[in-house]
Amino acid sequence: MPDNTSNATIIDFGEVLAIDESVQRSTGAEAFGVTDTGFVPKPFGRLLAEKIALARMLFGSDIDLGSGSMLRKILELTALEDARLWANQAALYDSLFIVSASGDALSRHGRELGLPRPHLEARGRIKLTLGADLPAGQQRLTIPRGARLATPGGHHVALAETVSFRTKNEAIEVQVEAFYPGPSHNLDPNVDMGGTKVEKIDRWNDADPALNELHATETAVGERLITIEHTQKLTGGELQWPDARYRDLLLNAPRSLWTVESVKTAVSLVPGVSQVQVFDGRGGLDINQSIFGNFNFIERVFSAERDLGSPYYFTVLVAPTPSAIWDGPDGLKVAVESVIEDLRPMGIFPVVEVTTEIGIGVAAKLVVRGLPLPTGTRQTINASVAARELRARLRARIRRYIDQLHLGEPVRAAEVIYALMDEPGIVDVRDLQLLRYPASFTSLNFNSPVAATPEVVAGGRNIELQFKEQAVFADVDDPALLEIV
Repeated sequence: MPDNTSNATIIDFGEVLAIDESVQRSTGAEAFGVTDTGFVPKPFGRLLAEKIALARMLFGSDIDLGSGSMLRKILELTALEDARLWANQAALYDSLFIVSASGDALSRHGRELGLPRPHLEARGRIKLTLGADLPAGQQRLTIPRGARLATPGGHHVALAETVSFRTKNEAIEVQVEAFYPGPSHNLDPNVDMGGTKVEKIDRWNDADPALNELHATETAVGERLITIEHTQKLTGGELQWPDARYRDLLLNAPRSLWTVESVKTAVSLVPGVSQVQVFDGRGGLDINQSIFGNFNFIERVFSAERDLGSPYYFTVLVAPTPSAIWDGPDGLKVAVESVIEDLRPMGIFPVVEVTTEIGIGVAAKLVVRGLPLPTGTRQTINASVAARELRARLRARIRRYIDQLHLGEPVRAAEVIYALMDEPGIVDVRDLQLLRYPASFTSLNFNSPVAATPEVVAGGRNIELQFKEQAVFADVDDPALLEIV
């Protein structure tokens, strides 16, 4: 005989579900899954509440569903598995879009756009030693951040921090960073090829203008001054850009060739480029024209009509990193022009220009509390090791703020105060002054004794920059600038 009992059970269960509207409302998913705002997964609490409601409907309201009952534990386990399934569905949905994808999914989007995830620059430490006395009258020898070094194998490395020497045989460990990204610059000083340590950092790049003070001092002394010791392998070149940085690149990447955006994206990926702006004069507003912002629409034109018999030019404004060398056959300008060559249409040529670097310094009086500073006079306190370490941390905070400024963006006094006050132990910043070094000062060695006198901007005023000017932090190690009171 057929089992009518099981069929009756199924029919009764269906009838109950069709009749009980409260259960239908509790298990509805209108607010979950794919919605107008994206994929919304059901949380664990919602899933468990639905299963408890369904159990009470099937087995009666007097069923034991307390925290210690066996049935409750089974419902919790199944709800947990369902929550994981919803979470996996949400991750799968998010991986379909650049704005929400992460990890390998974001890398796949980049490969589809022809922009694989770039590598980071390898980093490590070397030791620099001053091998002779400085010339009479010279208090110190400063080598700025970004000064270039090299290996016998032609690898390029740069100082990641400024270093100053004062006495003979003074040895300083300094962090260095590979100029070119990728695992090929995880330089190992022990790699031997034909008796030569091809990856050992052992020399300066004499074409780097940041080394002018070092060269002048060596000329005065008559010998090489700095001994370079590279004993530890550089690491990190095998790592790739983090998701946030890579996502910004993909979101700004063009979907077509021969556009301003495609040129900007390609140039931004050239090693040594910090920022880039592309100005297409006749394809948009030509801000290089003297009449820009000074005319009435319709009454005047932006510039003269194009002569069809003459080539057409557009401007590429490049802000280099501290370690970039602009001129020369291997300089940044040549590298940028080479990248643009494959993107520009026929008859249209780039004019590659470098930004004007404006040194920005900071002077202020600091009220400090809760730090292990020695007691005594103000001079004694500011000369202590704890005070020097505090000033180094504060200069690093100011540099991070200035480094993220866009071309032409003003340096805001309020942001500088915020950066200083964000350091633990700083309770007040008084008499803030922003220092602007003249545009003609290009060595970027602000600790040099020949550094130009800066313009003082006080009273909480900002330093305004032109669209071709790039703010560069003047990393001056002077207790009188950031003075503890």
